[in-house]
Amino acid sequence: MPARLQPQALSLLPAAVGRPAYDRARLRAGIVHLGIGAFHRAHQAEITDRVLADPAQSAWGIVGVSLRQPGTRDALAPQQGLYTLALRDAGPDGSLREQLRVVGAVLQVLVASEDPQAVLERIAHPDTRIVSLTITEKGYSHDPATGALRWDDPDVEHDLARPDAPRGALGMLVHGLALRHARGMAPLTLLSCDNLPANGDTLRGLVLAFADRVDPALARWIGLQCTFPNSMVDRIVPRTSDADRARIATQLGMADAWPVVGEPFLSWVIEDRFAQGRPAWDRVEGVRFVARAAPYERIKLRMVNGSHSTLAYLGAMVGLETVPEAMAQPWLHKLVERLLRDEVEPTLADAADFDAAAFRAQLLQRFANPALPHRTQQIAMDGSQKVPQRLLDTVRDRLRAGGTIDLLALAVAGWLHYLRGYDEHGARYAIDDPLARPLVERLAEAAAHALAGPQAEAACLVAFRPVFGDLEGNPALIAAVTRHLGLLRTRGVAATVKEALA
Repeated sequence: MPARLQPQALSLLPAAVGRPAYDRARLRAGIVHLGIGAFHRAHQAEITDRVLADPAQSAWGIVGVSLRQPGTRDALAPQQGLYTLALRDAGPDGSLREQLRVVGAVLQVLVASEDPQAVLERIAHPDTRIVSLTITEKGYSHDPATGALRWDDPDVEHDLARPDAPRGALGMLVHGLALRHARGMAPLTLLSCDNLPANGDTLRGLVLAFADRVDPALARWIGLQCTFPNSMVDRIVPRTSDADRARIATQLGMADAWPVVGEPFLSWVIEDRFAQGRPAWDRVEGVRFVARAAPYERIKLRMVNGSHSTLAYLGAMVGLETVPEAMAQPWLHKLVERLLRDEVEPTLADAADFDAAAFRAQLLQRFANPALPHRTQQIAMDGSQKVPQRLLDTVRDRLRAGGTIDLLALAVAGWLHYLRGYDEHGARYAIDDPLARPLVERLAEAAAHALAGPQAEAACLVAFRPVFGDLEGNPALIAAVTRHLGLLRTRGVAATVKEALA
């Protein structure tokens, strides 16, 4: 068993492995990050790590927070927060390439479920100036179709009743801000990095709604003093496998309990609205500060995330385990290309300096990256939280413009077909979704409607308001979903896709 990755062992790493270019002992933690999973550690933490090489930036170390599970803390604490980022792709000759960098920006990891008071005190610490989040779409306790706070969400109910021991992200934020307000401290920037449209504005609305129930004066202070920049992050980060751990340990010459794997491509766009300053993140290639992030968010959600989900649902249904495997199927590759070109890109015409054709070509290449086996089942999780912004907002724009939605409706039908819980080979899988129970109930109701015909069944599914919202009853969407869903069930995914492309 190789020795563990440790600060005192950094000098023993191979010369090709990057490492922190600063004295970690001099860092102060200006950032608290909720949801310290792989995605955060592959973008924000690594970008911050590069910036920390400037001594003038030493106030921007990170305290990470795991809301529920201790796994990340247990892996990183013996390594004093160090971990390896492996960026993987294929060279011109098809050979796999990997670049390793040990990241040192994470100074501590807290587990909220074990000690919520420690998290609240960290948010209220004088050094803290930014609280950032990657908690996935379901972590916002909101209705994905409307963006409204779900007052019946168990975390929301618990956190309103237990301000001393919140367990959800919104409760952590509001009760932590309440401490700052009560102590006369400076406000914070709350920075969402999740795949939500207008993620900062969405977070602001949810925080203010929650805070108003706690204390209207607190809500007024947050609304006037704290900032909520919108942002967009684009980097593909699959789940770390045991094979990744073994391969990276061999290259390091020491064990890393939880390295992170990602692609070299990086784009992070942030609105430059910070209450107490910010790191110089834009010194890193791929990062920019802007006045308005909305056009970049829309491109990411619709082109990258929308096509990713399309590949995931249809690919999983034919037993394809990874995105590169799905992209190797000519008919799926062609579907994604046509979906982007014909139905998604026309909704992005207002994005200045956006070369849609070049972005599409680069994206198809990224999805096909053989060095990054992103699992279709991982992407397929939480569809009720993802489909509204990844696919249905594009459907709305296309319908308003009088455009076709045939391939978008196929993607939506693919999600509905996926919800049956087994693929075309009979292999079963769990539906991992916060709305799994009401979705199963709606599927059973739709099956009863099927006796009246496939259109009645599709109409019942599209009437699920938490996902479809005001698209309920839309005849064009119902007709297209009816056609595709019927073909998916009777002829299978490949035949349905090929017919749609004919």
